[in-house]
Amino acid sequence: MTTSSDLLVDAFGRIREVVEDAVTGLSTDELSTRLDDGANSIGWLVWHLTRIQDDHIAAAAGIEQVWVAEGWSDRFDLPFATDSTGYGHSPEDVEAVRVSAQLLTDYHREVHDNTVAYVGALTDKDLEQVIDRGWTPPVTLGARLISVIGDDLQHAGQAAFIRGVLRRR
Repeated sequence: MTTSSDLLVDAFGRIREVVEDAVTGLSTDELSTRLDDGANSIGWLVWHLTRIQDDHIAAAAGIEQVWVAEGWSDRFDLPFATDSTGYGHSPEDVEAVRVSAQLLTDYHREVHDNTVAYVGALTDKDLEQVIDRGWTPPVTLGARLISVIGDDLQHAGQAAFIRGVLRRR
């Protein structure tokens, strides 16, 4: 019997696969390429989607973000506040994210592992818990997780699209 947590683990696994395919084998220059001056790069997109997943899962689980707890903030050495997730970043901020494929995939892998450990243990009752009353209707844990999955898949797909454009040039 497939459970809700099994489906969540599968969905986050699909994000992991797209991220890996979008990033693997690209140079730092390719990861930093923007299709125009206002566009995001693959590196920024993958960093951002991973930061959002890390931030939201840590908040839901009541734990410290991998970004801080495991020293990823120091390894990336970006010119942003430690709590930055990329939300509201300018084109100049996007340009500042110049990182290697290995760094991106290693950070994403650790966040993914943390995520599946958390969501794999959730019950349907857990998913019904209201975690944010600042919205109408209030946000349940299940809705928040689906939101993260949707956002991450969208950004991972954008990264995959950019990779395709770069490979055809």
